[in-house]
Amino acid sequence: MMMSDIAKDRTAHLLKRGSVSSLSNHEFRRKEPHGRTKDSVSTVSYMDEPCQPEDASRLTVHMENTYQLGPTKHFPVVIVNHILKDVLTTYLQEEQYEPELCRQMTKTISEVIKAQVKDLMIPRYKLIVIVHIGQLTGQSILIGSRCLWDPKNDAFASFIFRNSSLFALANVYTVYFE
Repeated sequence: MMMSDIAKDRTAHLLKRGSVSSLSNHEFRRKEPHGRTKDSVSTVSYMDEPCQPEDASRLTVHMENTYQLGPTKHFPVVIVNHILKDVLTTYLQEEQYEPELCRQMTKTISEVIKAQVKDLMIPRYKLIVIVHIGQLTGQSILIGSRCLWDPKNDAFASFIFRNSSLFALANVYTVYFE
């Protein structure tokens, strides 16, 4: 059912004022095209402003800048070296080199190391863990890495493990997130 033009004008006027309560449940008469009048009941309700900007700001959390330029706690390289030694020794002490097994072990060991270093709860550091496992057959290997970082705040820890058939190198790089 359509409201008449007068009702629409009145509703628009009341909406501008911010109150429609006087309009609710009023009866309107409307002329049909064939000359008959038809009764209609119209109810209009609304909230003051459905989407207030202040409502949205109450839901979001605004964080202030800390203006912290350096870490409050530096990365504990010695503790991480012990973690690397323990994890590599535990997982690889009795293992023989098999390419498929070692490929899977590199993923597992790197996730375990990452989890244990994260348990130290050192704030604002990004972690990169890289594990290499290879077969010992008398060959030599040179593994290099490059990184752009701040030597005062960023650090790394490394450990090399060897048994009778394989070697493993684990590196943990930490970059301070300002």
